[in-house]
Order: sequence, then C-alpha cells, then structure tokens
Amino acid sequence: MAQAKDGDTIKVHYTGKLDDGSVFDTSEGRDPLEFKLGENQIISGFEKAVIGMKPGDKSTVKIPAEEAFGLHREEMVIEMKKEDFPSDVDPKVGQKFNLHHSDDQTVVVTVTEVTENTVTLDGNHPLAGKELTFDIELVEIVKA
Repeated sequence: MAQAKDGDTIKVHYTGKLDDGSVFDTSEGRDPLEFKLGENQIISGFEKAVIGMKPGDKSTVKIPAEEAFGLHREEMVIEMKKEDFPSDVDPKVGQKFNLHHSDDQTVVVTVTEVTENTVTLDGNHPLAGKELTFDIELVEIVKA
C-alpha cells in the first residue's frame, strides 16, 4: 500500500489539542482536510507527521511551537494610547483589527488588554508559542 510523500494530494481527519487537552480545531463532523504535501499549505510539523503514513493509519503527534505557528514574538505586541483610536471605536479584549504597515502589508492584531488610557495589541497568531498535539488519520491519497 502506498505511503504519503511530497507531491501527493491527501485527505486527513484530525483533532488539534493544547497541552491542557482542550480542542482548538477538528475535522470531526466535516469533510476531511485535503491538501498537497510539500507546498507549505499547512504547518510544517503536521506535514512531517503525515509523510510515510498509509491510508487508514492513525497517529498522535506533538508539534513544537517552532514547527507550528512559531514562537511568540514580543516585537509583535504593541501598546497604543486609547486616544489614538477613532472616536467611534471602543476597543474590547478579544476584538481583532487590521493594522496597515508602511510597506503595504496588513497584520491582524488582537486586543489583549484595555486600560483607562492604553490598548495592547498582539499581532502574533493566537497559537504562537504553543506546543500542539494532533490526532491524525490518513483517509486517502487522492493523487500521488
């Protein structure tokens, strides 16, 4: 039976968990996730875990932050004066905003703290800095 390798289009079912066991994403109840190996469509640690699996194989893997969504970078956290927000915006923890850089790049930031005078924004991915555990089942190699 064929093993998954770079260049293959595959379908997997998965459940992603944090260290405390809480589920942050799953394909349960949905169609399997389909992607092509070797094209950086998913986090590198997940892709590495699937290489060599055969249809029907199941695996549980721990993926370090460096091979998931990266380390948490302090330079991606900024504190702004509340007065610098438009007057019609009342920032709340958990809200997301698009920040535009001078190089025409847009970064999605999340409000992580609001005080009387300041708002803290974090441009890191919400799972940055976290080790992730995935239960993976290779459902099918669609195209080798």
